[in-house]
Amino acid sequence: MIALLVIDMQNAYFEAPELAAQQDRVVASCNALLEGFTATGHKALLVGTEHERDKSTWTLNMLDDDQGFIFRGSKQAEAVPGLAKDGLPQLNKTRDSAFVGTDLLARLRNWGAEEVVLAGISTHNCIAQTGADAFAHNIRVTYARDAMASEDSEDAADMLRILSTAYRQAVQSNDEILAKLRGG
Repeated sequence: MIALLVIDMQNAYFEAPELAAQQDRVVASCNALLEGFTATGHKALLVGTEHERDKSTWTLNMLDDDQGFIFRGSKQAEAVPGLAKDGLPQLNKTRDSAFVGTDLLARLRNWGAEEVVLAGISTHNCIAQTGADAFAHNIRVTYARDAMASEDSEDAADMLRILSTAYRQAVQSNDEILAKLRGG
């Protein structure tokens, strides 16, 4: 079983001009993967970030800057418009990796998922950290090249190069991923 994790497709991230310019492309590519996964009986999970206003879930940089981000129940925390999220399970996180402080590993084990496809925002942060932690749990990773974006394309390229080389994690197009789901 292969599971799709669509990470941080939330309004807050698309406030950055670099990501706003890519929003339509990333939403369409994520939706194509979501459709392909559900149509072939594979699982998909929407992973989002949410923090509490009382600073109890803030990261070090948020604490250092005394600046919170993506508060629970805020417009920033909502899924970006157009994302095909209806009926999909959701997971909230407070750290870059979707594995830290969540039940993601249990969910993947319950599904019998031995591989994850990662899509969403941001390639060099949350997607890369989730991919590295998947490796630590012996879960294979494929990065969905067409369905990811980053504020810094150079950092994103560097991270994908490192992860694909050091951890043997594939970087594939949507077409390649969907063909694999169909057994092609």
